[in-house]
Amino acid sequence: MQLTTAHLIVNPCDDEEDNMAMLCCHGENGEMFMLTRYPDEDEVELTWDYEPSTLDGLKVTLSASTLLIELAAGDADALGGKDHLQISHATAESDLAEVEQTLQNILTGTGSYIRA
Repeated sequence: MQLTTAHLIVNPCDDEEDNMAMLCCHGENGEMFMLTRYPDEDEVELTWDYEPSTLDGLKVTLSASTLLIELAAGDADALGGKDHLQISHATAESDLAEVEQTLQNILTGTGSYIRA
């Protein structure tokens, strides 16, 4: 499954939301994708088209123009039956360090993060 967005919206530690780490984007056709995790929780929450799901396994690969989300087989229902989502983005290179920090905060101890 694919999604195209202008940029990735991130907050590595939202002090107004109990230090939650959040990555979000909106697709050109109105789709919404979000990954969140509170620092004291072991679960990552994925929201796709406004439907939240908690995940057992997650692998995320970030490059300058793509974010690839890969789910464990048992979590495919979180993406409507698909086991991956490829997000094409035009996030500024200067903002990618904050995207990377956010993904590390979300995935540490719960998933895999790769910088391509």
